Amino acid sequence: MLKSHAVVGWRELVDLPGIGLSSIPAKIDTGARTSSLHARVLDQYEREGRPFVLFAVDWDNIEHIGEAVQVDLRGITSSNGETQRRFVIKTPLRIGNITFRAELSLADRSDMRFPMLIGRTALRRRFVVDSGHSWLQSPDARKEGLSVSLKESTRT
Repeated sequence: MLKSHAVVGWRELVDLPGIGLSSIPAKIDTGARTSSLHARVLDQYEREGRPFVLFAVDWDNIEHIGEAVQVDLRGITSSNGETQRRFVIKTPLRIGNITFRAELSLADRSDMRFPMLIGRTALRRRFVVDSGHSWLQSPDARKEGLSVSLKESTRT
């Protein structure tokens, strides 16, 4: 029996308030363990003994600069079966009115349709997925009939 978990659709608009990014189109993917953000790492440095990553996020032809504490550099297997070394950050993530800290790998998702992928670790104990619907936690997207304006690719 499920407690009252929020229901998300297979795609949602999400916010990363710790980085200053909002309304990021994201694919909800229970087949992926780790969440991923389309980003290009610009610099890696230390501040007060902690490792930081400076990165650029690009969607809708607008570049957004972000900075976060690097929590790991790990091998992550992508959807094509290839393992890549990726920077991993931990930052607040908001879906609807629920905000929590999530780990995100920084990856080149330029061939993908969505700049962000939300994996099952972030969803666990918070959300259930209704794969037949979109934008259940994103009323503005529903109102506007939003379609993702990234590469029109079959990959997600």
